[in-house]
This record gives sequence, structure tokens and C-alpha cells, in this order.
Amino acid sequence: MDKITQSLEGKVAVVTGGGGVLCGVLALALANEGAKVAILDLNLEKAEEVAISLRDKGVTAIGVKANVLQKESLVAAHKEVNEKLGPCDILVNGAGGNHPMGTTAKPFLEEGDLDTEGLKTFFDLDPEGIKFVFDLNFIGSLLPTQVFAKDMVGKTGCSVINISSMNAFTPLTKIPAYSGAKAAISNFTQWLAVHFSKMGIRVNALAPGFFLTEQNRTLLTNEDGSLTARGNQVIDHTPLGRFGKPEDLNSTLLWLVGDGSSFVTGIVVPVDGGFSAFSGV
Repeated sequence: MDKITQSLEGKVAVVTGGGGVLCGVLALALANEGAKVAILDLNLEKAEEVAISLRDKGVTAIGVKANVLQKESLVAAHKEVNEKLGPCDILVNGAGGNHPMGTTAKPFLEEGDLDTEGLKTFFDLDPEGIKFVFDLNFIGSLLPTQVFAKDMVGKTGCSVINISSMNAFTPLTKIPAYSGAKAAISNFTQWLAVHFSKMGIRVNALAPGFFLTEQNRTLLTNEDGSLTARGNQVIDHTPLGRFGKPEDLNSTLLWLVGDGSSFVTGIVVPVDGGFSAFSGV
């Protein structure tokens, strides 16, 4: 039987947000399959840190500073990647995140909330915070694709991988901006898959469930490592009974960028321990 994944030897992979926990692990998975990897991050120090850790494992990796919301920054990053590694074959749009200004204090609006001083309800959400979240997740995937996917035209075996979320299937309470932005990513993945289909460029997305990252660690766990109320709620609604580990995304990523999925495009794959399948009862 053929292997599900095949070697990515000689391919160039670009990972935005690569200085983060999840995308750093995804970058290593690609490199271990033979790809040369460019770690793009707004924080050059973090990008270099991940690249060095990868090179210490004997793989080819570089750190590159890039702002996914500024096309000129991405064009400069593209030039550096092309000069040092070559044209892009695989793009992972990993940059994204949430913002407190797009988050409500409580999951439900209740009697008296509007009279409670300092309590942020739906009516207090800051449009600038919501715009930031939409831009970071959606525009932050669109612009890198415009810049790097041009390298893929006329080649074979090229892929764009977006990062959606299980929020895109059913929105979580308190975070309307993030949920909406990830739903946009899922829709964009389908649209782009169709748009690029005649060029042979496949476009798919990962939809992670709950993985502990620097952004959500304090929301889900206490200083002693125990779960917060929100953390317990998440685990109670995750049939596999744990948070995801970054490595849990690797096999799906490698399948989606490998020849074993050559007839697969336009899908969003939940990797969530069953969260999106569980009704709660």
C-alpha cells in the first residue's frame, strides 16, 4: 500500500506566524519531510529562534520578518525567501488570533448587565478591536496568498493551507469577532480552491480545536496547571478528554500537502478531539 504522505524533498514551504507554538511545530513537520522552510513572523527574534531550533535538528530553515497586514512587508519577505530558498511550493497561513476588544465579558446578556459599570457586553464591543481580529485572520491570509501563491502558478504539487477553527462550525460564546473571522477563513478556503483549481493549486484548511498556546493558556489553565472554569467546560465538551498537542496537527497537514490527497481541495478538516461533533448531551 502506498504511504499517505510522500517526501517533500526540494519543496519550499512558507509558514506565517511561524514563531508561535502551533506553527513552529507544523514547520518542523514539513522540514522533517524534506522541505526547506521559511518561518515568517512579525517578531523576527521569535522567527529566528524557531529557525535555529529547526536547523539544530539538521533541517533547512530561515527566519524572516513579515507583517501579514502589509503587502510591502510581504513582498520584501518573498524576495528574501526566493533568494535564500527558492520559489514557494507550500504556503501555511498560520498568522491569526483574537483581541480583548472583540470579546464580551459574559457568555449571555442577562437582566441588569447594562447597568453594571465596567461590564463589557455586546453593546460595548469596540469596532476597531473587531476590525483588528478580522484583518489579522482574513486579510492576514489573503495578502500572503497573493504574494506567495504566484510562485505556484505553472508548477505541480503546490498547496495553500489556511488555519480555520472549530469556531467556524459553531461559534463559541464571548468571542464573536474571532468566530466570525474563522468562518470567513473557511469560506475563503472554498472560494480559493475553486479559483485556483485550473492551475492545479490545491487549497485546504485545518480547523484546530482547543490547543494550549501562549494566547489562551491563562484563559484555560491556572498558574498551578489546574483547569479554569472555562478550561473544564472545554474538556467536558471534548470527547477525547484532553487539549490537543501541537503534534496532533502534523499528520493532517502532511496528508493535505502530499500527493496522497491529490484529489482533495476546498475542505476544512476539524482536528478537535470530537468537540465539533458533540452536542453536549
